[in-house]
Amino acid sequence: MKNYTNDNTARRYIAHVSIFGTTQIHLRNPYIIAWWSAAFPGFGHLLLSKYLRGFVLFIWEVVINLQSHINVAMIHSFQGNIDMAKESLNTRWLLIYIPVYIFAIWDSYRTTVDLNKIYLLAERENHNFNSFSMGSMEINYLDKRNPIVSIIWSLCMPGLGQLYIHRIIGAFFIVIWTVVFFYYSHLLEAISLLFLGEIQKATSVLNSEWLLFFPSLYGFATYDAYINTVENNKLAEKEQKNFLEKNYQHPDFYIEKEKR
Repeated sequence: MKNYTNDNTARRYIAHVSIFGTTQIHLRNPYIIAWWSAAFPGFGHLLLSKYLRGFVLFIWEVVINLQSHINVAMIHSFQGNIDMAKESLNTRWLLIYIPVYIFAIWDSYRTTVDLNKIYLLAERENHNFNSFSMGSMEINYLDKRNPIVSIIWSLCMPGLGQLYIHRIIGAFFIVIWTVVFFYYSHLLEAISLLFLGEIQKATSVLNSEWLLFFPSLYGFATYDAYINTVENNKLAEKEQKNFLEKNYQHPDFYIEKEKR
């Protein structure tokens, strides 16, 4: 059940509200999107709401990274053990990793540039889009929410910020992988031992190869939740403005521009 159904009379729509989330096009910095793809392949595409491509690249990164031992090599290089870093790398997997890594950066940059152009055209066309969606399992609607709250929940647990702004697909994916990373890195076990004062034992139980995924995951979840909260707020204001203009503003109403 929706309050508006796209009838394809417009060539481009600026947003779509469904029970799974609010998908919208807005201006983005291509370099920032490309940077997130460089930080972790798949993140740039997830920021663009290109979920299928983002999921494939994310899973590819995890699998190939673990098989080629890139995180282990990074840890050795941070410690200045360059020879150990070289020995730990599995070149059979590493050479597969490189072209896909470069593709993720290039494709996210290219897609961002294209979507920015589409946004400008859709903004000019200014066609109606649905702002309320209700199904048997969920209800989603445009409203304004606090970006700071999104950050706080994301820092507590990656994925909760996405749930707060009703990005169900992204939230489900991030939460599942956060649980996987917690389990295989033994991070929560190490934290428990740290509270008990057993620092050496807490360090020994950590799996550094899995642990190194966390900075990118936490950073992305926080950034994605914050940016989408801000953009959803802008979208809610735009939808309300268009509704009031079309239904309550007098057709002869005109605001004269100030002469300079």
